[in-house]
Amino acid sequence: MSELRQNLITRDWVIIATERAKRPDQFANHKKVTQLLPSHRDDCPFCVGNEEDGTLETFCLGDRADWKVRAIRNKYPALSPTAEGLRISSGIHRRMSGMGIHEVIVEHPRHDLTTALLSIEEVENILVVYRQRYLEIRKYPHIETIIIFKNHGESAGTSLEHPHSQIAATPVVPSQFRTRIDETIRYFDDTGECLFCRTLEDELAAGERVIFESKHFVAFIPYAALSPFHIWIFPRRHASSFDDITDPEISDLADTLKTVLAKLYYGLNNPDYNYNIRSVPTAEQGTKYFHWYIAIIPRVSKQAGFELGSGMFINTALPEESAEFLRSTIIPIDPP
Repeated sequence: MSELRQNLITRDWVIIATERAKRPDQFANHKKVTQLLPSHRDDCPFCVGNEEDGTLETFCLGDRADWKVRAIRNKYPALSPTAEGLRISSGIHRRMSGMGIHEVIVEHPRHDLTTALLSIEEVENILVVYRQRYLEIRKYPHIETIIIFKNHGESAGTSLEHPHSQIAATPVVPSQFRTRIDETIRYFDDTGECLFCRTLEDELAAGERVIFESKHFVAFIPYAALSPFHIWIFPRRHASSFDDITDPEISDLADTLKTVLAKLYYGLNNPDYNYNIRSVPTAEQGTKYFHWYIAIIPRVSKQAGFELGSGMFINTALPEESAEFLRSTIIPIDPP
């Protein structure tokens, strides 16, 4: 019989559809034919030699002629740093100028790689640039929220093959952030505990949904995962904002993130996915009630009328079975 589970952090009720549940291996992308991409494309704007004149570049790790990771302003940004942070109200209608930051992180010089196949050092380079740009973007006036995210694959929203991720900074706090923060404040007021720290403690005690543990991080599928193979990576140390991460933690996170994505790559045949780094809004640094984390959402299922009409999720994968499947997935020593 199906059961409903509540995700206390998101406040979502999730239907765990046990009668419709698939075996974990049935979520593998059997239709996907892995194309051998070239290591360089003449028509790719992110490939070596095709870089723009440098006017869009905000940071470069390594020499400009031999770069490792680049941060550039999005050529077609959703938000612009030159706009003024003006709010205008007309009756019940509200609007404001599109002030903000929208950057692309070009993760590697080669066109044909993905995070799961990078070395730990190469993933660490990406995280170092994330932190550096986060610290700099925080200084801009009117910035309220900074979101780091990656779209991998067509169904996840990517339009360019070259490995890249993005940073967007907005002049408002999105309602989803506010709702979750309000819930964590309420939990802290009621118990004196951080809800994230308590969740991590409980998941470690149960063990059955944990995928990977390292010195500083734990990757697990939540008890009430919103979708199949939905994964959270929590830092063991309480910190409310990603830019508080230390150098040793960045090295450790590189290992954790690469391992989890590699298990998805080999276990589910390189599924499309999104990941995002969730931090507290910029004006709320150092809180006791919020805990930054990474959410990874493989695109192995689709929302339909019930989800769109009710706001509830139906998960056709048992979180415990999904975690066991990923724990047992072997990562080749010498990947292709």
